[in-house]
Amino acid sequence: MSLSDAAGAFGVSEMTIRRDLLELEAAGLVRRVRGGAIPLPGPQRFSVRSNLQREAKTIIAQKAVSLVPRSGAVAMDASTTVGALVAALSGDAALTVVTNSWENFSAARRAGFTNAILTGGHAEASTDSFVGPVACRAAASMTYAALFTSASGVQADLGSMDVSLPEAQVKQEFARSAQRVVLLLDSSKIGERDVARSFSWDQIDLLVTELEPTDPRVASFNDVVEVK
Repeated sequence: MSLSDAAGAFGVSEMTIRRDLLELEAAGLVRRVRGGAIPLPGPQRFSVRSNLQREAKTIIAQKAVSLVPRSGAVAMDASTTVGALVAALSGDAALTVVTNSWENFSAARRAGFTNAILTGGHAEASTDSFVGPVACRAAASMTYAALFTSASGVQADLGSMDVSLPEAQVKQEFARSAQRVVLLLDSSKIGERDVARSFSWDQIDLLVTELEPTDPRVASFNDVVEVK
């Protein structure tokens, strides 16, 4: 929405629209940009998210495959970026894959992981993930060599963010029992913010993007986290 278009549509001054956008931003409904505002990214179905940044997710998955251990247990969140990683793996009977996503659970089974576990919990229709107390207890009931996770936004001062507090809470429970937290993130999320903070940078061990570590877009993160 541009300031001029909104002012014309409502028959008010651009200054009035500017003040209204300040209030909307304070309420967490929009993000102001030069000349107007854009809606904040909200919860989206897995099928919708899986079609976004597909090439970047493929590159990220290829980079991250070697980070997945051959035995023990790993946690995989409900993101489509992590889903791309699961799809790129070859099942190993010695590795247990635990996730709060039906889609990522199904992908793990298709990949040959006979020890795939779905947390269960409250089925969140807007994201197709399992959240809530049951999901959190299940996530906390095992120990993991690594948590592979994503985010709806990252900023150098805030860390990673998610679309809702319940989504972030399940990830935090996974992380408490994980030896390592690996954040898989396509570059469109860099500089974005959302309503719930999931991890500060001191909780993240490695950031994997489709970019080279020397790319200016990730330069601001090199001081706070290892970038791959």
